[in-house]
Amino acid sequence: MSILTVKHLAKIYEGKVAHKALENINFSIEKGEFVGIMGPSGSGKTTLLNLISTIDQPSSGEIMINGKNPHRLNRKESALFRRHELGFVFQHFNLLDTLTVEENIVLPLTLDGVKVSEMDKKLNYVAQKLGIDPILKKRTYEISGGQMQRTAIARAIIHQPSLLLADEPTGNLDSKSAKDVMETISTINKEEGATALMVTHDAVAASYCHRVIFIKDGQLFNEIYRGENRQAFFQKIIDMLALLGGNSHDLSTIRL
Repeated sequence: MSILTVKHLAKIYEGKVAHKALENINFSIEKGEFVGIMGPSGSGKTTLLNLISTIDQPSSGEIMINGKNPHRLNRKESALFRRHELGFVFQHFNLLDTLTVEENIVLPLTLDGVKVSEMDKKLNYVAQKLGIDPILKKRTYEISGGQMQRTAIARAIIHQPSLLLADEPTGNLDSKSAKDVMETISTINKEEGATALMVTHDAVAASYCHRVIFIKDGQLFNEIYRGENRQAFFQKIIDMLALLGGNSHDLSTIRL
């Protein structure tokens, strides 16, 4: 079953000179898949993520998430849809530093008025899963970047969203923390069957995906599948990025 279907999607930003950010994008993601999106800066990756996450409206085409078109909902429905169907993980963690780790994680449930006993059960489950039970009572400024990102992932999945959207989740992390975070997302994907879509510049992070979709100048350029061997997949990703061009800083340093 497709969790996400994108059909003939286009986005044009009006201005003195209209800028076509995306043109005729078509792809779908099946339940339980982990898909990466890559491309040079300015290729339209972030625009695509913003359209899927309903932050931005498409100029034409449609997006279906779990059988619904979120862009046809009114503002209130749209906010509820985002909160229930989607989980978000960002480069800058977006945690509230006035709250403890556990308060940050249960925030989506608090907003929905979930019973405390139910909240505790879900909290303990995700905290154990992500190996963050020892830090639940700490404030965000008392923990490392890698722990912050795992806290953010816990918050993103505690309400079991249909689709987890990650935007450069390793962008602010050193290579060891980045590896931890990618292994965490990969485990959740495998063991919980969480469907995930990740935008990344990092070939190492992308090598954890089942497949990677490449975008260039607002159009789908290519896609490659992992298969059995992650090392070989990593090499294919590097080759594809080299083919796409873009600045050298767009390509992560190699660290598998």
